[in-house]
Amino acid sequence: MFGNYFYNESMRRMTIAFGQIFNNIQIKRKDSNGNVVQSIRVPLAYAPKEKFLARLDQQASLDNREFAVTLPRMGFDIAGLEYDATRKLNRIQKYKTVKADIDGKVMNYNYVPVPYNISYNLSTFTASAESGLQIIEQILPFFQPDFTVTINVIPEMNIKRDVPVILNRINYEDTYNGSFTDRRAVIYTLNFTAKTYLYGPARTQKVIKEVQSDLYTTTPEATREERIIVIPEPTTANANDDFGFTTTITNYFDGKNYNPSTDSDE
Repeated sequence: MFGNYFYNESMRRMTIAFGQIFNNIQIKRKDSNGNVVQSIRVPLAYAPKEKFLARLDQQASLDNREFAVTLPRMGFDIAGLEYDATRKLNRIQKYKTVKADIDGKVMNYNYVPVPYNISYNLSTFTASAESGLQIIEQILPFFQPDFTVTINVIPEMNIKRDVPVILNRINYEDTYNGSFTDRRAVIYTLNFTAKTYLYGPARTQKVIKEVQSDLYTTTPEATREERIIVIPEPTTANANDDFGFTTTITNYFDGKNYNPSTDSDE
């Protein structure tokens, strides 16, 4: 079963969507009269908190600019994944779409996805408490405690999902200690949970254009007595078209049965 390659990029799209939520955070610096003298869009990168702290440690003193890291900055990363049994769906349901093929039209389908919770950590690094508060106040009011984003999960099948992103907790730390020349970093770490779904491989089947059902009234060694055939109207219709059905009912008394191997009554 395993070993057949597929990659729907579900987690990648979820991670990109998470980053886009915080991609336009700004801070403004004002003078003593309340006039804005500088507006800064806070850079956002996919990187763990420890990477930024390591860069800050390399420039522990403001007198040394060799490894300068400009603050403010923001970084986020995946903290973990967990299966969510409370959102499990019926396994036999399918998502279907009709695609063109060299032999005509085929049905692409995918079974219902598996629910997973993806944990993300978002860290903000600022040189002052005021800048940190500006960033946090632009985030918290939108999470009560969740914020919903729409993700085009599988574009080929036009599958879209609304994914709630839940804010779980906020941690605060101030790394300032030592002399006045030591660099200060005010750090907020926000933990989120995205309730998303992961999809398996897509499958392909021919579009069904005719359904036949034989009815029996006695057993054992019974022979079919009535046959019901249902075809689309018009017969050129595909699965994604608006069409009706034509039903044909035929009674038999010849003692024969349908043989699917030869596609005939014997």
